Amino acid sequence: MAVIEGAAQFVNLKETEVYQGKDTGRYSVVLTLDDAAASELSGKGVRLRPYGEGDAAIMQRKFASRFEVKVIDAEGEPYKGDIPRGSSVRISYTYGDEHPVYGVPVYMNAVRVLELGEAGIDAEL
Repeated sequence: MAVIEGAAQFVNLKETEVYQGKDTGRYSVVLTLDDAAASELSGKGVRLRPYGEGDAAIMQRKFASRFEVKVIDAEGEPYKGDIPRGSSVRISYTYGDEHPVYGVPVYMNAVRVLELGEAGIDAEL
């Protein structure tokens, strides 16, 4: 089991993700990664997606699970609310077996919300 930190972008943890009008049956979080985390994942054969263009592109990775994922706050208590875009989170995950075309999959086990993003701060005012 491994752990990675990043900024949450698209969070589907209360309900499964819907893509093009169809339920995928998966809970997911897309993380924006810093250079060190991106290098660690790509070094293990995990494929990342660039967001943006040229040198300004940032790397992102989706972490998913077919099962409900435990979500806790920074103190280890159950987290009940929505996780807004830009929140700092830590994800516990495991690696799957390498696929010749799609690389190494990662499966999300749990999420810890470290700090709420700007959308969460505005919502609380």
